[in-house]
Amino acid sequence: MQRVYFDNAATTPISDAVIEAMVPVLKQHYGNPSSIHAEGRSVRTLLESARRVVAQQIGASTADVFFTSGGTESNNMAIKCAVRDLGVQRIISSPMEHHCGLHTIESLEKYQGVEVVLLPVDALGRINLNELEQALQAGQGKKTLVSLMHANNEIGTMIDLEAVSALCSQYNALFHTDTVQTIGHFPINVNQTKINFLSGAAHKFHGPKGVGFIYINPDSPIKPLIDGGAQERNMRGGTENVYGIVGLAKALELASNELEARSNHILDLRDYMRAQLQTQFPDIQFNGDLDGLCLYTVLSVSFPPGPKNELLLLSLDIAGISASGGSACSSGAEKGSHVLEAIGADPARKSIRFSFSHYNTREEVDFVVKQLEQILAPKKVSVPA
Repeated sequence: MQRVYFDNAATTPISDAVIEAMVPVLKQHYGNPSSIHAEGRSVRTLLESARRVVAQQIGASTADVFFTSGGTESNNMAIKCAVRDLGVQRIISSPMEHHCGLHTIESLEKYQGVEVVLLPVDALGRINLNELEQALQAGQGKKTLVSLMHANNEIGTMIDLEAVSALCSQYNALFHTDTVQTIGHFPINVNQTKINFLSGAAHKFHGPKGVGFIYINPDSPIKPLIDGGAQERNMRGGTENVYGIVGLAKALELASNELEARSNHILDLRDYMRAQLQTQFPDIQFNGDLDGLCLYTVLSVSFPPGPKNELLLLSLDIAGISASGGSACSSGAEKGSHVLEAIGADPARKSIRFSFSHYNTREEVDFVVKQLEQILAPKKVSVPA
């Protein structure tokens, strides 16, 4: 049976070039990068070469890039250590953050008494910069961290990174941004836009799972979240996942070098699917700021109320289509989305997230639309003669 994969916001397939870069590390370069013998030194060289690649792609110094197990660890590290080590007493965020950020903030509020301000969002998922400024002004001298996703993983709405950065600088607030969905898909330069902490994960740009990184601005020195040895220049205990790190660097290098071609292809697919769905289905709607600042890899489709809605995601899977109802961390349970709740979406409608990569094609989009037509078509009732 034909299967098509439109769940790239959850994870992306590893590209062949990345696998090819990782295999020699798995087979030959088995030394511990902390060892001083030849095998260890050769692996240390690979590790630091990968760090240089990541640093170059985000405009950072190699001294400010640290490898982690992924976006969740990086976000936890940035937020928790900012409170513990930098005296943050107040966090400004939004109700649409990924759970690894939102739950971390809630934990700090509950157990450490950190003041939390969640900015309201409009029907498209946008924060209001004036409200952010008012929240910064109302801090009464408390050290503040602003923690906002660059792009929402469910509906794609993005913040204006430069505008938020400028407001944080103006009011002497720290700025953390989760760029898990945007690294490798948008150019980001921390040398041009001041960011204190930035998170990334390899498996969102065709690298391996279980590896990510955090950028830490040297003006915001924090201590390790994970204690142990002196790995990652005393910033993260634990032997480095070297083959994963090599894969991350190769994937990011490819994504950056092919950024224009990939983004043009994906944007064409997203707009094509949007147009096809609008043509074929009455009362179709889309979540997010599609015509404004929006992640081009995501199309969140809102289907009108109907008897087949509850099983729509399962029906798509049976038909050979991989999509999701929202974040991969919670969609398996088919619980209500906190993101859709935050934007005031109609709970009677069914939202499906289709997310794209440069491997997808228009033919695959046509297949999805055809299957949706068959799934959602009303059954014909035969009337006795």
